[in-house]
Amino acid sequence: MLRTGLVLLALLWSAGFIGTSQAEDIEGVKEHGLVSRYPGQEIRWQQIENYMPFRVPVGEVTGYRAIGDWIDTEGRVTRTFYRYQGTDRTYAEFYLNYLRALQEQDFEILGKGVSTSRKGVEVGSRSWTEVYGLANPVSKPGEMGTFFAGTASSGGAGAIVARKERAAGTVYVVIGVEQHATDYVGTLIDIVEVEAAETGLVVVDAEAMGTDLQEYGRVVLDGLVFDFDKATLKPESDAALEVIAGFLRDNPGKAFYVVGHTDSVGTFAYNAKLSSDRAAAVVAALTDRYGIAADRLEPHGVGPLSPVFSNGQESGKEKNRRVELVER
Repeated sequence: MLRTGLVLLALLWSAGFIGTSQAEDIEGVKEHGLVSRYPGQEIRWQQIENYMPFRVPVGEVTGYRAIGDWIDTEGRVTRTFYRYQGTDRTYAEFYLNYLRALQEQDFEILGKGVSTSRKGVEVGSRSWTEVYGLANPVSKPGEMGTFFAGTASSGGAGAIVARKERAAGTVYVVIGVEQHATDYVGTLIDIVEVEAAETGLVVVDAEAMGTDLQEYGRVVLDGLVFDFDKATLKPESDAALEVIAGFLRDNPGKAFYVVGHTDSVGTFAYNAKLSSDRAAAVVAALTDRYGIAADRLEPHGVGPLSPVFSNGQESGKEKNRRVELVER
């Protein structure tokens, strides 16, 4: 299980919440690895978009259907709605456990709050949630509609808005909880994995590398820049190579695959060779110039087989052209 999930589950164990049997999810959904669910929750709806714009609210309600402060971003968006059926837990317990789990993982809390008022203006109030939903409408129907609709019998609500800088890029998390009925707590978790604005301007960070490898088993090596359609590393890659080499020296007992990826432009055979050659170039630089043992790094190329965004847009193609470090 991922580290964030472990933290949340540890908190729930200590509070005596583990013991609720695992509920049944709807078919075809997969929980995002960044944030673990509260025991007993069922996934009742999910929507995943490889690339889309998203508005992250960080202010209070300032007027009719208006929030005063937003962060406009874009990237891969995973939206998951959970239902908890029972009278033994309240929305406030869900809120506090998710907040503590995010804080334990060094997320920056951009906004948070709980409210029992249907007309409150604070972060997490029902009026705030309504504006948030209007700004980020869903295109897939399902039980999630209850979260924004509310009912006459519903109780309080709360929300947490958080951000974290990772080696793979910035991620935003918006968690909303609502007491939909005395025996029904709804939770919407929106995760936005931001696309980097310009490739090559961000250099991979050693600490973030370790975190991403621990959470995902892989990390994108930002800052590696190649000549167009070639496997030649440009001089501006040196800063990233220094950081990567330092990370490898600090973790001498670990070995990795170095995996090259491309977009889908061109033939598969061409892209497979280009991605393999670029992975080999990175390994050669780390072994020849920085003294990393060759048996710790194994280069491979997968061409366009594992995109992280749609190749239908130029921004998606750019993100798909990458080199990753994958733990062996």
